[in-house]
Amino acid sequence: MSRTRIARSVPARLAAAAALVTALAVGVVLSPAAEPGGAELLLTVGDVTATTALLWLAAPGASRAELVVEPGPATAGAIRTIALGPDGLAVAELSGLDPGHRHRYRLHAGGRPVLGEFVTAPAPDDPAPVRVVWSGDLGARGHCRTPEGWRVFDAIAERRPDLFLFVGDTLYADHRCGGDAIPGADFVARTLEEFRAKHRYNRGDPALQRLLRTTSVSAVWDDHEVRNNFAAATEPVAPVGLQAFLDYWPVASPADDPTRLYRRLRWGRLLDVFILDTRQYRSPNGMRDGAGKTMLGAAQRRWLVDEVTRSPARWKVIVSSVSLSIPKGWPFGDSWAVQRVLGYETGFATERDVILRELRARGVDELVVLVADLHFGATMTHRPLPGLTVHELSAGPLAASMPPPEPPAEGLQTHVHFTRGGTSTFGELHVGEKQVTTRLFDGTGRLLAERALAAGPR
Repeated sequence: MSRTRIARSVPARLAAAAALVTALAVGVVLSPAAEPGGAELLLTVGDVTATTALLWLAAPGASRAELVVEPGPATAGAIRTIALGPDGLAVAELSGLDPGHRHRYRLHAGGRPVLGEFVTAPAPDDPAPVRVVWSGDLGARGHCRTPEGWRVFDAIAERRPDLFLFVGDTLYADHRCGGDAIPGADFVARTLEEFRAKHRYNRGDPALQRLLRTTSVSAVWDDHEVRNNFAAATEPVAPVGLQAFLDYWPVASPADDPTRLYRRLRWGRLLDVFILDTRQYRSPNGMRDGAGKTMLGAAQRRWLVDEVTRSPARWKVIVSSVSLSIPKGWPFGDSWAVQRVLGYETGFATERDVILRELRARGVDELVVLVADLHFGATMTHRPLPGLTVHELSAGPLAASMPPPEPPAEGLQTHVHFTRGGTSTFGELHVGEKQVTTRLFDGTGRLLAERALAAGPR
């Protein structure tokens, strides 16, 4: 996969602006599908900061693409060429962007041009409000792509989010589609090309592409990107599953740690997002819970505690693909919550509680934790320690099984405000200086629940 650095510059900007305005006026749209289960040109903008963004594209059969980015209403960037790899994939690293601005772009790679837009994060000292949407769990057996498409993504796009957080299970590599699904994913992935084909199949959904052309996304994996409830250290195909994930999602991994998925996204003065990798470093689920068991690994755990405590943002949001409080997995716990079977305790509650104690000891008094994986929507408040409030918010699935809600395990002093199963769901955070408004929607965009989290004194 090719990776290109593209900085904003002004030569030829008038010609580029004219081309972009013309394209916007005529409403250029996605070209028809060029292969089963896929689109001719696939796009995703990810891991946006105040001045940078990663533009991922897949253009089968093309060797290069031409890109124009409009940084503002009166100017436009130069036409830039992106070299594509032999697999038709590339990531363009855009820099020099304007903070807190809706950028528009036009991309041409062999077929008809495609238009898109995304919002850069506000500058670090800017108290601008932010709208974040999250969900997970896409394309399980019996819920794969159909000609109608995954219309939940149109409902998400109607919310006009600044950022979409894809909280794991971006595909079901270990499920065969079958049934009436669009052909292209009726197999269990075992090789790199098969994992890539699963990603390509999901990404080709027109409704998902419509969303990805209006907002940026920051994605992280969970278990079904590889195998149900896996731990990377004991799963032979985890390395190829991870490679395929990195090939198909734009992730700002550090150069000295190219497979690292945990990261921090700063969105102005109000919001810091801390995305966790709950799979790559975890102990086996069947190990008895205790001080020697970890979900995050030592380095990620130190990073989380250090980064959260030094963050100056008013609202600190942790993204965990698995729940803090709801047991998941049988017979061994796959989430943070304790799982007891015949007196044998699994889960990762010991490490969870150590992290919460460390954060409280360093002065953290409030957290928001976004999760998926449960396949039902929920809003809960935990008060595990004096002076510490944790708001756990669950959304999903996007397209997967929809079981009834499960109760939380003991240990976090939990109050459940709302739960809803039996439907696809996505969540929204509207982050302001005085409060965060949390909303839960069903797959049609119907509001299910709303709750305001008021800011305490600072």
